[in-house]
Amino acid sequence: MLFRSQTAYGNETIEASMNIASSPSAPPGDTSYVLWFDQVSLDDVGRVGGKNASLGELVQNLTSAGIRVPGGFATTSDLYWRFVEDNNLAPIITTTLKEWKSGAIDLPTAGRRIRQSFLGGQFSQDLSDQILNAYEQLSRNEGQANLDVAVRSSATAEDLPNASFAGQQESFLNVQGSAELIDACRKCLASLFTDRAMVYRDTQGFDHLKVALSIGVQRMVRSDLAGAGVMFTLDTETGFRDVVHIDAAWGLGETVVQGSVDPDSYRVFKPLLHRTDLMPIIERKIGAKAHKLVYAEAASGAQTLLQDTTQTDQHTSVLNDREILDLAKWAVAIEAHYGRPMDIEWAKDGRDGHMFIVQARPETVQASDHQATHKVYALKTKGSLLATGLSIGDRIAAGRVCRLDQAVTPSAFAEGSILVAPTTDPDWVPIMKKAAAIVTDHGGRTSHAAIVSRELGVPAVVGTGDASQKLLDGQEVTVSCAEGDEGFVYAGISDIDVTETDETSAADTSTRLMLNMANPGAAMRWWRLPAKGVGLARMEFIISNQIKVHPLALVHFDSLQDAEAKAQISQLTAGYADKTNDFVDTLARGIASIAATVHPHQVIVRMSDFKTNEYANLLGGRAFEPAEENPMIGWRGASRYYSPDYREGFALECAAIKKVRSELGFGNVIVMIPFCRTLREADLVLEEMSVNGLKRGEDGLEVYVMCEIPANVILASEFADRFDGFSIGSNDLTQLTLGVDRDSERLSDVFDEGNEAVVELIRQVIGRAHEKGRKVGFCGQAPSNKPAYAQMLVELGIDSISVTPDSFLKVAQNVAEAESRQ
Repeated sequence: MLFRSQTAYGNETIEASMNIASSPSAPPGDTSYVLWFDQVSLDDVGRVGGKNASLGELVQNLTSAGIRVPGGFATTSDLYWRFVEDNNLAPIITTTLKEWKSGAIDLPTAGRRIRQSFLGGQFSQDLSDQILNAYEQLSRNEGQANLDVAVRSSATAEDLPNASFAGQQESFLNVQGSAELIDACRKCLASLFTDRAMVYRDTQGFDHLKVALSIGVQRMVRSDLAGAGVMFTLDTETGFRDVVHIDAAWGLGETVVQGSVDPDSYRVFKPLLHRTDLMPIIERKIGAKAHKLVYAEAASGAQTLLQDTTQTDQHTSVLNDREILDLAKWAVAIEAHYGRPMDIEWAKDGRDGHMFIVQARPETVQASDHQATHKVYALKTKGSLLATGLSIGDRIAAGRVCRLDQAVTPSAFAEGSILVAPTTDPDWVPIMKKAAAIVTDHGGRTSHAAIVSRELGVPAVVGTGDASQKLLDGQEVTVSCAEGDEGFVYAGISDIDVTETDETSAADTSTRLMLNMANPGAAMRWWRLPAKGVGLARMEFIISNQIKVHPLALVHFDSLQDAEAKAQISQLTAGYADKTNDFVDTLARGIASIAATVHPHQVIVRMSDFKTNEYANLLGGRAFEPAEENPMIGWRGASRYYSPDYREGFALECAAIKKVRSELGFGNVIVMIPFCRTLREADLVLEEMSVNGLKRGEDGLEVYVMCEIPANVILASEFADRFDGFSIGSNDLTQLTLGVDRDSERLSDVFDEGNEAVVELIRQVIGRAHEKGRKVGFCGQAPSNKPAYAQMLVELGIDSISVTPDSFLKVAQNVAEAESRQ
């Protein structure tokens, strides 16, 4: 008899010395080939495999905490070895593997031959009796004859801390009756030798003859009548540990795992989950969810059926806020029990509305990446944009497109090509290993393509919708996953810049070093930087890139005359009866995503500072914006907020800030007013904010003002009476001090943030603000580009400097050197 692999979760090692032996894995005297989930734990990986051992661990330790796990049982690895022995399969397996490894036969031939030998085998009477007796007992426990069950494979080298083996073996859903169950069990055993499982074990260094398979039989959760999905206890792209990421789709959860649908996506901020008065959901994206997997009619002979979803379902969230938070709390509890980040499958029963955890395994990619040093990719050039989707990873790759509709033999795929496909499943893994990048039409961040791409370290853009139709076979393209949470496919081979950085090597400084942020999707990439907050969070990026609609076009949607814009707005805001709520929710969650990465440090959010021409370019915007000769010094910043012509739009911005602070729980978010020309404007804006529920000083709310107009410096003492601090915007301050258009190429040599006049104004505002006990920060670009400028600011007594993330380490060093000289 063959011996099983053993795993120690505690020290995250896999025992290497596994020899062929005749001793059983069961305790002496134990002849049972079936164990109930409440009889097994993580100590039993060698007996029931990683998946079933983890289910037993959940049942034994977490059901008392209210976490629901469907009942079931597992066959032991001894049953596998007994089946192999009874059917004399060992010689076939050994001979076939030798022929494959020697090159005498190819992988498909080897895998098919071994699987067919399993499928032709029979369970002895005592083995089938134990399986069917347990099934009958499970049916009685659940009060249903011939209970519908999921039959899943659980290999003894699976769901390990450093090797996931995700999707390598088979699962069978909606199995009912004794005959179907025995047939599914036989298929499970055979699936230990799927082509993908054989390649994966070979790559990971596991001996095929030392891995066994346990069968898990578990009550089906009727998620075909509701929804299901996957959740991770960290951010799947960056490894940021303070979020739970949840994907959800209608019907059975296999569509999410396989990536055949574009699911809803939610992120929850873990540090605030204990607050019962908050709803810390920092991302809530509604996916297309075009299909769902449901039970098939008994007469069809199939267990499941893929069917189209309705338009209503496609625009409706699978989970409500309370369900999202409940799942997130379960995820945190599971992570705490296992002591490591987890990959968890959940399902909602459509009959009683209850949630269940159906699988939990260690997360194996981000959790094992302990290096703070990593490569940062950036594009120097870009071709025309061909496709967009979700970015997986943070790399960039270029090559020729290889477009496939189904998996082919690896030899038919040219190494270094860009794999473009509708979706992927475990059969694609041998091809994916040879790809420079992967692009799929469907799938979310927890789909098969996403999980495998991360494990391989290959950039992927998933959920593009139609890349397999748009991209041509052999076409040269560049796949970029280095621009935030959106991934892009560009025409041609772009010039790629790669730098290596150690994000924890920043020098310690007395001057607070903060970040300039705009893109919520990119914010989590920089969570390891030791920044003391965000000194400038630009609201405009979220409005222009995620909301895309002029706020007044939402307020006055019914009277909007532009039919084309109206149709686009309807599509963007589908699911919102009151379209202004889309603006508030999207803006609030975007800000919260930035605030989460530096919590509890301060995040200074600048209220919208579009110019009129930029506002006009938003959907529906032209109806609400005047044409100005010089928008740069026109109707912008503070002057808009109290104006009757924009007051309703500013009210939505205030509602978003209030939601971030009061409902989502990010009290570290404060507000900054840009381009405030006069003291009267300051008073009017503060009054308008108060009317909209943002009263300075209430609930700890601080309000800063941008210092970008000479008047802000001249009247700094008076502005300090009205605001809690200043943030110097050096571009506008230089422009208005020297009378130079900052965008003029002809005057570029005159535009100088280090000009004596500009420096003198900075000196004055710092001095006057400090006399009033107010702090002054600097959020311009100059310290990022010029070491001497950062040193000058330190000498002038600046309180904080806010820079772009990619220049943070360099500026930290410059500031530390300047402080040491002082």
